[in-house]
Amino acid sequence: MDLLSFAAWCEASLLGRTVREVGWAFAVIESIHLLALSVIGGAVLLVDLRLLGFGLTKQPVAELSREAQRWQDVSFVFMLVTGVALFTSEATKCYYSTPFWFKMITLMMATIFTYTIRRWVVRAPEGRVGRPVASMVALTSLALWFCVGAGGRWIGFSG
Repeated sequence: MDLLSFAAWCEASLLGRTVREVGWAFAVIESIHLLALSVIGGAVLLVDLRLLGFGLTKQPVAELSREAQRWQDVSFVFMLVTGVALFTSEATKCYYSTPFWFKMITLMMATIFTYTIRRWVVRAPEGRVGRPVASMVALTSLALWFCVGAGGRWIGFSG
């Protein structure tokens, strides 16, 4: 099955039809999706600004990261579940959408970066990672997650 056939199957599924046909479903699911993205953005921003040396400087990065990680992880699950539901309602449109593919690629990059390189840096013992490396990781993280959000808005403005 190719991707276009998969997209058509998603739209024809019970979930795709329900989200598309129930008047309030898309709006409610999208609201939860955006709320989850906002919580992820807040958690990422909090830790990345700390890595850059702004705010909460008395709290170790590893401790702050552990506290923010729970919010980030739960919100990430909500974002994925609601994103799948939104996708199924207009999968064929998404298949042909450059903004959709931009968002998916940047989401994949941001997720991999966040759960590998960034995680290693924020969990490293104090002083083990130099300021330039921590700053570069924070700026990269912020840029990637900004692109995810911007890609989502781009989807909304493309018809």
